[in-house]
Parts: sequence; structure tokens; C-alpha cells
Amino acid sequence: MSSRRTSPSTPSSMPRRSTRPRSSRPGRRTPVADTPSPSLHHDDEPQDVGVSRRWVVNRIAWTSAAATAGAVLPAAPALARTGPAGPSSPLPEVKGKPKGDLTELTAAQIVGYIRKGRLTAADMVHAYVDRIEEHDDVYQAYVDRPSRKALVALAERRVSRVGPLAGIGLAPKDNFYTRDLLTEGGSLVYQGFRPTYNATAIKLLRRAGGLVLGKASMGPLAGGRATVYGTEIPTTRNAWTPDDVRYSPAGSSSGPGAAVAARIATAGIGTQTGGSIMGPAVAEGLTAVKPTFGRTSLHGVIPLTFTRDHVGPMCRDAMDAAMLLQVLAAPDPKDPRTQGLPAAPDYIRAATPVVRGKRTALRWKTRIGYWPGYLTTSDEATNKMRAATLRTLERMHNCSVIGEVTIPDDWDALTANPLGGSYAEPTPAFIDKLREDVRPFAQRLPRMLNGMLQSGDTYIRVQQARLLLAQRMMAQVFSSCDVLFTTSTGAFDSVGFPLLCMPTGFSPDPTTGYTVPRGVTLGAAPFGEQRLLSVAAAFQAETTFHLVRPPDPTSAGRADAAGPGRAARRVATVPALDEPDDLE
Repeated sequence: MSSRRTSPSTPSSMPRRSTRPRSSRPGRRTPVADTPSPSLHHDDEPQDVGVSRRWVVNRIAWTSAAATAGAVLPAAPALARTGPAGPSSPLPEVKGKPKGDLTELTAAQIVGYIRKGRLTAADMVHAYVDRIEEHDDVYQAYVDRPSRKALVALAERRVSRVGPLAGIGLAPKDNFYTRDLLTEGGSLVYQGFRPTYNATAIKLLRRAGGLVLGKASMGPLAGGRATVYGTEIPTTRNAWTPDDVRYSPAGSSSGPGAAVAARIATAGIGTQTGGSIMGPAVAEGLTAVKPTFGRTSLHGVIPLTFTRDHVGPMCRDAMDAAMLLQVLAAPDPKDPRTQGLPAAPDYIRAATPVVRGKRTALRWKTRIGYWPGYLTTSDEATNKMRAATLRTLERMHNCSVIGEVTIPDDWDALTANPLGGSYAEPTPAFIDKLREDVRPFAQRLPRMLNGMLQSGDTYIRVQQARLLLAQRMMAQVFSSCDVLFTTSTGAFDSVGFPLLCMPTGFSPDPTTGYTVPRGVTLGAAPFGEQRLLSVAAAFQAETTFHLVRPPDPTSAGRADAAGPGRAARRVATVPALDEPDDLE
């Protein structure tokens, strides 16, 4: 294990090596040659190469100030391209006609077939609603959803407009504002709340052709797994153990994760403040991205914090995650945290595996490190699975596994109690409700009260620790590697650096005896999403873990789900809204 030492002083910019890829035997998703369309402009380097450390740290400082004083966030002076993303690369080609269960199709396949006229969005609506009606009484992934009739009508009105997410069935977490569906945040605090406008993320996804199949369950006010409102009784089930509620779907994005794994949605949209996208995605065998802070808009999302909330996609594979991130990554005039960032790059290209000779390759030269003790935990099965993942990647061109990274001496102090300041920030959003009645907050009340009682000095110390942590991570951890295999999301959530998780195997759960997915979480420097997607895409070209489907519920699961953990779920009687009102 590498020894700990104090981080060196932070230079104004971070030197990085640019790169190109190599290859490996094709898996179920066939890699393609590295020949981007000549009509598209592609940078030779991933975006994380051009971002200065000083600007990153300054922006974190300004974000902390904005949380209390409404400060204007600084733009990235070193990067000329700002604003919305340019055109993205073409999706992988689909052949023939779709066969079998349509809910097994990925987002890339659905869009490909619709563009060729071999599938319609209405076909996908019927396939998903059929499965929801058959199985969601067990999964309990949705808490509110539009009627089949409304969804079909919406799909048919869009038949002449094939957007980048045409026909994709979406399961957004229930903290995203939706005009046509209730938004309750998994809590009695918001019970019965119907917003008057849509969250920016919902607008963008619908404009791109996505179909919101329903609002997905979540832990109360984005804390823990989904439960019956105001209680500790679990509701949403892990799609891999539908007959046993004991194995958790994790939280707080429980519903989006379960819906995607159970094939009752193509993709989920989650939020993360402290592991709430990564946790459920790993538990459900999904590929998910928590992007760099500010890359996706939080306007119209029930807030938890101003400085560490993130919106990100939860999908079946890297390509699907890239497709959704390409749509979500846009500046929003209603969210200052999205302003002044470099323009979103071509994520779809990053998620397209490339071939060098006969092997799959990473698109850019990438140094992969891992956390001290990552391969020497007390669980030997976990150690073997992690080592096998690293070996698979190490065989690829453009990938070098450097081993354990060196972490600073003060790491434990900087990351202690990582949620220390988070609940001091959202308290103003709930202060009127707390004054009216504290009882609806139920199990979340202690956290909220703790936030109210924190002093200004405590809050300042927490923000100072964030700045020091960002400096240490940029100057020390990511000066030696480009991608870090990590055991915790806390530091990345705190400073807003990107994360990706992906499935890497299966093993028995000791409590239930069911075989469940296992996964890894990868972190990168700010705007390192391209590298993360490239690593995941290359790994998935070589493996099939992401293709395995969970078992359907049995009669035993249906009987068990009818017990006290049964959640109240609704089918909306109002039609699903569409342009123009729904998009403004």
C-alpha cells in the first residue's frame, strides 16, 4: 500500500497526457472502428485535460458562497467553448427487426429501430405498461403514473418527430417537478403536491422524445430506501429479489433503479447528495453516472443541498447513460450552478468502444488507480471480483493500471462526517413547513433539526474542508491517475467530481440466498465523464454482466407484497401533457 503524505501545493493547471485507444475480443455489444463521422468535430483529448485546478477550486468556493449570499459563479476562462453541446456521434447501427420482449431493448436499440421505421413509440408504451400492470404490484417502483391512453396519445402525436430519445420509457425519481403527476418526495411533507411547472431535466428529456412512464419511488426527502410515507416499512423491492423485501434496492433513488432493472422502464433519472444514484445502481446491476456538479440542472428538483445535489442517469449500459447525459448536460438560466461551464462534449462517442487490431481499447490513454486496501478487504469474493475487473481493463490498449494511489495524511479529517454541512443548507426550503408541523418529517426530522442548530462557524468550517479536499484530490490523487476505483462516494459528492458505476459480477446474498449483482464505482477529475464512459463501454464490450436479466416475481412474491409494506400508487386521470405548455 502506498504511504500517506501531505499534498503538494496546487499548481494553476493540471498536466495530463492526451490519448487514443486499442482493443480486445468483441463482446455482445460489438466495438466499432475509431472512425467518427467526418461532419462532426471531435477533440483529440477528453475534456478533463483542459480544466485548471485553480478554476475548479475557485468555483467550489463561489458555490459555497452562493449557497448563503447568492453569489454569481465564475466562468471557465481557459475554455473557449461554452453553452450547449454540439452534435453527438451516431448511435450503433441496428439490424433487422426487433424480436421478442420489447422491454429488453436498450435505449440505443429503441431509437435505432424507431428511426428505421421498424418500431414505434406507441409499441414501447404498450410493452412497458403491460409489464407495469403485470408486475409493479410487487416491485412497487412507481408511485404515480399517467394512463396508458394518455401515453399512447402522446407517442402518436410525436410520430413525425424522432428525437434523440424517441420512444424511451423514463422513470424519474419523485423529487422532480412534473405538472401532470404528483411530486411528493417520498414524504408526508409533500403529500398531494402537484407543481405548476416541470423540472428542467423533465423538459429536456421530453423534448428529446422521452416518455415519462411514471414517478418512481424514493427514500423520504432523499434519505434511505423507499418506505411507506412516514414509517420505516420498506416498499420498493430490489428487482433481483422480487419475492423477498429484505434485500434492499438501496436509496434514495430506489424506484428508478428497480424500474430499469425490472424492465418496466428504459432508463431512470436519479439524484445524488450522498450516494443516492450509485448505491441503487450497484444494487440493481445498472450503469449510472453522477456528473460533475453543475453539469445538469437542479431547477425544479426538491432540494437537499445547494452545493452537492446532482442529477444523473441510471441505465442498463454505458451507451444508454451517455445518451441521457447528452440530453441532460445543458446550461439552464434558471440554475446558476450550470452557468459558465465548458460545453458538454460528445458523450456518445466516449461510450462507443473502439478497436485496435483485434482488441477492444480505451478511447484515450487512461491511468487507472485504486483506493488503498481496495483489493485486500475482508471479503475474498469481493477482492477476486475487483481484481478480475482490473485485469480485464489492463489487457486493453491505452489502459495502464498503476495500483494504489497515495492519499493525503489529513484525508480522514477532511472526509469525516461527509454530510456534515449538507442539512444546514436545505433547512430554509423547509422552514415554513417545520414551523407548521414537524410530524410529517417523521424519520427525517432529526436531520432537519440538526441543520437548523448548526452555527455559522460550523458551516464555514465544513465549506473550508470541501475546498481543501478538492485541492488534495486534484493535486495528489488525480495527478497520478485519470480514473480511480473507489470504495466510497462521499468525497466525490462533497466536491462535485464525477462518478460512474457498472456491474462486474454476481454473488449470493448471505441473508436471502438469492444471487445478486455486484459492481464497482469509478471516480474522475472534474469533467472526466468521457473517461469514465470510455472505461465502462470498453469493459462492457468484453463482458456480459450488464446483459443479465433479473427473475420475474412469483406467486410467493405477490402474496408477500400484499402485506403492510404495500405502497399507495395511483394512475393519473389527467392526460400526459405535451408541447408547448409542458415544455415551458
